[in-house]
Amino acid sequence: MAGSRFAYRLYHRPFRRSLQTSHGTWDRRDGMILRLVDAAGQITFGEIAPLPWFGSETIAQAWDFCQHLPPEITAETIAMIPAHLPACQFGFESAWMGHSQRAESIAPHHLSGLLPAGKSALETWQPLWDQGYRTFKWKIGIGDLLTEIQIFHSLTAALPQSARLRLDANGGLTWQEAIVWLESIAATQVEFLEQPLSVDQFDAMLDLSQRYPTPLALDESVATLAQLQTCYQRGWRGVFVVKPSIAGFPSHLRQFWQQQHLDGVVSSVFETAIGRQASLALGAELQTGTDRAAGFGVTHWFNDDLDTLEFEQLWQRLSPV
Repeated sequence: MAGSRFAYRLYHRPFRRSLQTSHGTWDRRDGMILRLVDAAGQITFGEIAPLPWFGSETIAQAWDFCQHLPPEITAETIAMIPAHLPACQFGFESAWMGHSQRAESIAPHHLSGLLPAGKSALETWQPLWDQGYRTFKWKIGIGDLLTEIQIFHSLTAALPQSARLRLDANGGLTWQEAIVWLESIAATQVEFLEQPLSVDQFDAMLDLSQRYPTPLALDESVATLAQLQTCYQRGWRGVFVVKPSIAGFPSHLRQFWQQQHLDGVVSSVFETAIGRQASLALGAELQTGTDRAAGFGVTHWFNDDLDTLEFEQLWQRLSPV
C-alpha cells in the first residue's frame, strides 16, 4: 500500500485566562500538528490534542510514539495505533482521510459558548450573545455550592428566555450536591447537567437520570469509544458529550454512534483549526437531525489566530522538530 511522508510539530497555546474546572486550573493547551504528503504531492493535516485527566495519553507519550514511527507511514501503520493512544488514533486517521486545507466558519448559533467559572460568567455571556451564541456552557462544582447556585440564578435571570444553558460539573459533585443542583434547576432553561458525579459512580448517575426532569449528560465517562460503548451497554440512554479528538479512530466512533442512534453532542478539547475542523466535520454527520449546539464555542479563550489560519500557514508558524 502506498505511504505518505510524515512530519510533526509541537504547539503551545496559553489561555487568555486560566480555565477552572473541578479537575484543577489549566493555563496552556499543548498539542501536535501532523503533516502527511502522499506520492502525488497531496498534503493533509491532523492534530493530536491529548487530555490526560480525561484518560487519554499525555503529550509526552504522543511525542514518543511519533518519534518511533518511520518517516513514511501507511494506512496499516495507522490502523495499528494502540487503544491507549486515542488522541493519536484521531490525529492520524483524520490526517489520512483529510481533504480540507482551511478552517471553515460555522455560525455561532450552532455552537455552545463556554463561559468562565464563577461570577465572571455574568459579565461574559452578553458579548457572546451579541456575536450570535444562543447556547452557553458554565462550569460548576468548583466553588461553594450555595454561592454557585446564587450565581446560577443571577445568570438565568439575565439570560434571554430563548437561551439554552448547559451546566458542567466535570464529575466534581457529591450525590447530595447533585440532588441540590437538580432540584434547583428543574424549572429553568438548563438543557442538561453534564457529568455531575465522578466516572466511578455510573450507577448513581443512572439513578439520578431517572429521578429528575433535567436531562443528564455523560462526558468524562465516555471519553473514549470503549467507555462510550460500555456506558451504552450498561443502559445509559441520556445525552452523550463526546470529544472526538480523544475518542479514538473517527471511523469507529461514527459507526457506533450511527448504529445506536445516540443522542449527543461533539465537544472541543481546545484544538487548533485543524483538529476543530476534523471534529466539526464528524459532528455534522453524527448530529444529523438534532438542534443541539456543538460544544466548540471556545475560540474566545485564546489570543492567537490558530483557529482561523489556513492549515499550511498554521504549520509554517510552528518550529520544526
